[in-house]
Amino acid sequence: MNALKNKVNLIGRLGAEPEIVNMESGRKLARFTLATNENYKNKNGDWQSITQWHTINAWGKLAELVQKILTKGNEIVLEGRLVNQSYDGKNGEKRFTTVVEASEFLVLTPKAEKQS
Repeated sequence: MNALKNKVNLIGRLGAEPEIVNMESGRKLARFTLATNENYKNKNGDWQSITQWHTINAWGKLAELVQKILTKGNEIVLEGRLVNQSYDGKNGEKRFTTVVEASEFLVLTPKAEKQS
């Protein structure tokens, strides 16, 4: 049996311009949202579409590539891993979220489409 891995592959479109954060350590973080769509037929035979939104974090050199290349609306293939995070909410309650930590991406949007 192959080794078990935490790996996710997504194909989707950026929902907004990537947010770039320069950490105090000098490390760079690029954060953006990615929309994926799933189409299916409901019990009446009508096509339905579900959009899922994913928060993506890219670090270091990959963050620099995101900053240079990606813009809102780009369609990309992304590979990464799921990371669970916790934080304190507005009322002090413990909140949890899952993000995708990107390891690589490939832009699918044609250059002509990107410029329009």
